Amino acid sequence: MPFALDDQLIFPHPSLADEDGLLAIGGDLSSQRLLLAYEHAIFPWFSEDTPILWYAPHERFVLKPAQLKVSKSMRQFMRNTKLSVRKNTNFAAVIQHCATVTRSGQDGTWITADMQKAYIQLHHQGIAHSIETYDENNKLVGGLYGVKIGRVFCGESMFAKQSNASKLAFIYLCQQQSIDIIDCQVYTEHLASLGAGFISGETYYEILQQQKTNDHAL
Repeated sequence: MPFALDDQLIFPHPSLADEDGLLAIGGDLSSQRLLLAYEHAIFPWFSEDTPILWYAPHERFVLKPAQLKVSKSMRQFMRNTKLSVRKNTNFAAVIQHCATVTRSGQDGTWITADMQKAYIQLHHQGIAHSIETYDENNKLVGGLYGVKIGRVFCGESMFAKQSNASKLAFIYLCQQQSIDIIDCQVYTEHLASLGAGFISGETYYEILQQQKTNDHAL
């Protein structure tokens, strides 16, 4: 059974998660609780019709920027594209698009209105960040967002309304000198093609414990 949270800012050790990674239930989405969760390899993942669920998968899908794989076709695209990439200029729009842009095989979204509000607050505190891709008309066509703990970027979601827009944002993220590892949380073919792979939850937890947790700048 998952650990039932109350008003105390406390989580059980992530190693106590069940086989699906579910660790705890309940609590709130306050900035303090979210920050504590990310510092201990835990993240919220739930839907409108469930209570708040907290996960700590026993395997983490991560990418080290130095191991990023950029295909020949993508390199050619980057040389010729009119798309541009920026960071932290429209976080609210990025998370809203991540919640609303339809994806193949996905019914609904886990990025609820309360989740959006909570992460926007983290962004105002300099803890959550967005990478945005714009077309030549300055229209937002892709991007991603996540939480930075020391030199670890905990990726949350990405979207694309134009081919390669989210991939371009991810490559830009990998070029940031303040990041040593990106937590992609769960497997996707898209991220695997870029070089992401699995490490144990224990290894990921140990990496987080080595971070300067007051360093959130991207």
